[in-house]
Amino acid sequence: MEMASSPRTVEEIFKDYNARRIGVVRALTHDVDEFYGLCNPDKENLCLYGHPNETWEVTLPAEEVPPELPEPALGINFARDGMNRRDWLSLVAVHSDSWLLSVAFYLGARLNRNERKRLFSLINDLPTVFEVVTDRKPIKEKPTVDSGSKSRGSTKRSSDGQVKSNPKFDEGYEEEEEDEHSETPCGSCGGKYYKTHEFWIACDICQRWFHGKCVKMTPAKADSIKHYKCPTCSLRRGRP
Repeated sequence: MEMASSPRTVEEIFKDYNARRIGVVRALTHDVDEFYGLCNPDKENLCLYGHPNETWEVTLPAEEVPPELPEPALGINFARDGMNRRDWLSLVAVHSDSWLLSVAFYLGARLNRNERKRLFSLINDLPTVFEVVTDRKPIKEKPTVDSGSKSRGSTKRSSDGQVKSNPKFDEGYEEEEEDEHSETPCGSCGGKYYKTHEFWIACDICQRWFHGKCVKMTPAKADSIKHYKCPTCSLRRGRP
């Protein structure tokens, strides 16, 4: 069992939390149609799992008693057809947030008070799954698309549809500007910008920024399209 292993550090537990969270967010946003189809009410009690490799899975709960880790909400499929689709996804998101926190603090049982506080602070810097699924905006003001285009390292797509290099590294923008925009979270996984070689892209509809890998977009693909719509905006505008 997990508790029998050597104590985990705050960073290791947060990495595990964020990876599981990315998987869950992907199931409820980018892969939502596949997820919805797998949650057949005619099947047995099903759970949504996020895994440490950033993947997700809809399957039966663990048979082991007590389980190796806290278990996610049981029977999410039973309520699927009795609720509005958006409301059902929001409910699954809320339960998923609770599960992710329970796993993180289960793994952090041996942390001291200050370490637990630091772990929660790292977790709290990310938007919750519920906030991502319901498209709730963070209270903190986010940079505009234009200012954001100056904050991203390497190549990324600006609001005019072009892929270009970040001039900040060529023209010496001040470090304060980099620190300000490094707080902008990815609209899919919630991770913040911190690697200069990562490709980011901005949605021309909601103006949120995304890791290219989170929305399956590459610089080459971005260069071939005039306007980019994120999965959430594409799905919303495709409905009657």
